[in-house]
Formats: sequence, C-alpha cells, structure tokens
Amino acid sequence: MRKIALKTLAALIIAFAVLPLIRISADTRIRQVSGNIVDVVNRSIYPGTLLIEGDKIKDIVKEENKDFNTFIIPGLIDAHVHTESSMLVPSEFAGLAVVHGTVATVSDPHEIANVLGVPGVEYMLANAAKVPFKFYFGASPCVPATSFETSGARFDAAVIDSLLKRREIKYLSEVMDYPGVIRRDPEVMSKIAAAKKYRKPVDGHAPGLLGEDLKKYAAAGITTDHESYMYREGLQEAMIGMKVLIREGSAAKNFDALRNLIGKFPDSCMFCSDDKHPNDLVNGHINQIVKRALASGFDKMTVLRCATYNPVKHYGLDVGLLQKGDPADFVVIDNFGNFNILETYINGRLVAKEGRSLISRVPIPVLNNFSAQERTKSDFKIKDRGGRVNVIEAIDGQIITRKGEYLPKVIDGYAVSDPDRDILKITVVNRYNDAPPAVAFVKNFGLKRGAIASSFAHDSHNVVAVGVSDEDLVKAVNLVIRNRGGLALADGNREDLLPLPVAGLMSDQDGYLVADQYARLDAEAKALGSNLRAPYMTLSFMALLVVPEIKLSDKGLFDAVNFKLIDLWVGQDGQGNG
Repeated sequence: MRKIALKTLAALIIAFAVLPLIRISADTRIRQVSGNIVDVVNRSIYPGTLLIEGDKIKDIVKEENKDFNTFIIPGLIDAHVHTESSMLVPSEFAGLAVVHGTVATVSDPHEIANVLGVPGVEYMLANAAKVPFKFYFGASPCVPATSFETSGARFDAAVIDSLLKRREIKYLSEVMDYPGVIRRDPEVMSKIAAAKKYRKPVDGHAPGLLGEDLKKYAAAGITTDHESYMYREGLQEAMIGMKVLIREGSAAKNFDALRNLIGKFPDSCMFCSDDKHPNDLVNGHINQIVKRALASGFDKMTVLRCATYNPVKHYGLDVGLLQKGDPADFVVIDNFGNFNILETYINGRLVAKEGRSLISRVPIPVLNNFSAQERTKSDFKIKDRGGRVNVIEAIDGQIITRKGEYLPKVIDGYAVSDPDRDILKITVVNRYNDAPPAVAFVKNFGLKRGAIASSFAHDSHNVVAVGVSDEDLVKAVNLVIRNRGGLALADGNREDLLPLPVAGLMSDQDGYLVADQYARLDAEAKALGSNLRAPYMTLSFMALLVVPEIKLSDKGLFDAVNFKLIDLWVGQDGQGNG
C-alpha cells in the first residue's frame, strides 16, 4: 500500500508540474505564430512566438535559439482614404486590402456624406461592421465643400457635433475650407471646436499653403495634411508640428516629392492612398509605399513606424503593435527585400493568406440619391462670343490644375472641341436637380474620339464628362443618368458602363469583378487616345473646387485660387457658358 501511495503521489506531482503546459497546448483558444518579431515600439527585432488568445496577444515568447525565415510586423494602416474612391463598399474594400497587409484605415466618408448626408455615413458604418477589418471613420466638416456647387446634403456645426460625440467617429475629417480657417469663419471654427471638445484630432487639406497662412491654419487646431505636393510644403508643416501624410493614390502621387521628410521628420510622417481605384487596389496598397521607402534606403524601423505606429498614436486607434495585451493585428512577410505579404491577421483571425482574401462577402443593400434628367445635344453647345476662353489644364499624377487661355476652335458660330490641340469640352451636370449643364474646356486628356463620363466627381458627385464631340458627350452623360450612377464611355455606336448603384459612387458587386470592369474601361479610355495614367480618376478631380487652380462645378468655372466663379470667356463680365 505504501509503494502504491508513493507512486500515486509521484504521478500527481508530475501531473501538476506539467499541467500548465498541457493546458496551453491543448486549449484550442491559444494559437501560436512564430517568426522574427519586429517590435516597432522598442525598435528591435527578435525571434519569437506570439501566443494569441481570443483577439489579443496573450504573451510573447522569445526564442533565442531558433532561426526563423519570416518576419512578423504590425498590420499596415492607410492614414487617410476615401473608401468610396475604390468604387467598393467597405466590406469589399477590406477583402482586397487585407491581401496587401492592410488591417485598418482612417476613412473619411466625405464622398457619400455629400450625396446622402448622415444616412450615407450610417451606411458606411453598418457595412464596415460586418467584416473583420478596422475602419475608423471621421466626421466630414465640408459637406458641401463650397457654396459654389450643388450637393445632396449639408452638415452644419450641430450635425458635426452629433457625429463627433459618437465613440465610433474618431476624428474631424479634412477641413477643406482653408480660407475659412485662416479668416476664422465662425461656422468653420465651431466645427473645429467640437473636435477639441471631444478631444479628437482634426485633419487638414491645404494644397500649396505656405508661410504665415499655413501657421494660421495649423494654429486653429489642424494637425495633418495629405495634400502636400511640394517638398517645401511638407517641410514647413513638419517644422510647425503638423503630421505630413505622404500620399500615393491612383491620380495623386507625392512620394517622390516628399520622401526625404521620412529621414528628417520620422515621427511626423504617415502613409496614405487618399483615392485608390479598384484595379490599383488589386495590385497593392500601403505595402507599395513601404517597399518604395525601403528601396530608397530609409531605416526599416522608421518606415514601418510611418505605416503603423505613427497613425495608431496620432488617431488613438485600437490597432495592435505587437505588444503583450495588444489586439492581435499583424502581418507575416518573407523578408524586407521582397516584402511579400504571406499572411494577414486582424484581432487574431487569419484574414488573408498567400495572396488570397479569407473575408467572406456580405449582402450589399443599395442606397442612392439621383434625380438628374437626361440631356440633349443642344445642352452642350457653346456660342462663340469672340476672344479667348479660360481652359482647365489637367496635370497627370496630380489633382491640381493650371489655368490656360486659348482661342477656341469655332464652327458655324459655336466653340467646339479641338482634339488636334487637345482642347476638349468638359461638362458638369447637376445630379440632384434639373438644371442646365455647365460646359467649359479642358486640356491634356488626350482623347482623339469619343467621350468618358462619371458620377464620381469630387466633391459633390454631380456627373462630369469630357468628350471630342457633342454626340458622344451626351451619350456618355445620359448613360450615367439612366443607370443612376456609374462610369461610362461612348464612341459612336459603342457604349460601355461600370454601374455604381450605391450613391452613384460604389458598386454592389464583388471587388475583383469591379476591378476587372474598371480596368476594361480604363483601357478603352486610353484606346480613345488618353495618355493619362488614370483618366477616370483625373476626370473626377476636375470638379474638385477646393484644389487650385481652376475647376468646373455644376454652376460654372471656378477660380480655386481666389475662390470665386469666373466666366468661360476671358475678360468678359458675367458667368456662364455663352
């Protein structure tokens, strides 16, 4: 009996000694992911194993004697994006973004807010909540962006306050009315005051702003800018304490101009896409900016902090940084040379593996606001008044434009498109009311025939189109109107369309299918002669009044430097098409 008792006691001692190990290995809630852990907080890399319980990192075990051939980095963050610009609802955007290691976005619902108001914001929140991805939405203060265009909604200070008090609204989105901030407009300042009341950061939007005006803008409480396109802009912003969001989107590409700020002001830089069309999102996201920064020779810790740590700290995001107790948000890569994304985890859940999204599609309801009536060819005629016309000069790879003055081509008393000089008609058609279209001229689109049109037209999202002939122009515009939104192309008897039934901004289809459809239209636009890298994205910015120098709204040509409507004809009084 004594021997049996001793054996039993010994067995119990052994069992209790190994019990913790047995519990950890047998408990299905504990998952392990091993690799070279990149700790951006403490700026170190070490071999280790993440112990994940639920959606958190329960512990991190250092594996001093093990050699791993993969690296675990924090999940990448897009520090400023209009999700709508992908033409995908949030749930579909997430499915494409996670493949590239993106786990979170700082998303401004400015586009849908201008079309549908608060119900549009609610739509984005509801759809985003259905997928395992971290969308952080802001309250958009510029709805509409200016009083010189027609939008579908208006956000006053009371609306902004009601949005900012909500826990899920993390910040005040880009304050585009920088002249209003500089002159301390009471309505603009009350919106900024609301953000300060709730201790939420304020995003900026001030292309080309420098010197004392920039200081006044920042002093009002503006903390970031993603519109810098010159190095001296970003330098001045960083020197006065603003965060510089280095942008590489489908149309606006500012990395080359601003990249040296990464080395000089590493804690002041973040990466963003701002606007990313679906075919570009299929090919890459923030990972592309990281790869370019690494290839430029910047320290890997500095680069990764720009893509992870800096936005987490600035916006107070609930995104993990590979610390014990953090949300288990991380990415497994092969190495820093190739930077291939092998796996993406969000809240401990594997959401992408080896180039394939593991996020399931969810139902997509349709919500819209589209009341435009079809137009006739006569709506786009411009009677010659003699003299020169103000012309929008598009710039490839930028959202800014230049103002030119040219003698128009005139046939039978009417000013017409002149493809030989690449001066084409451009129109903006009010989508909310039945009103005469605004018609002007644009240069550098390169079309030799046909027309392209879109209901994705920053910021009020009326219908914008450019074309070689009035016949094709009206066909493209009416194709968008009949379908209550979309991207269209017309070339004689040939018509093509990517429908955007959700607010005239987004598709209700699979993200990869939308990307294929967009790529087809993009190729067709280039086949018509356009040499722009992104013809439809560039077209969408021709109606963005808050960016210099000259743009077109549904009310007419707009001088974005002096903030006023101007006549199409140089030196003539009044406003209008002629």
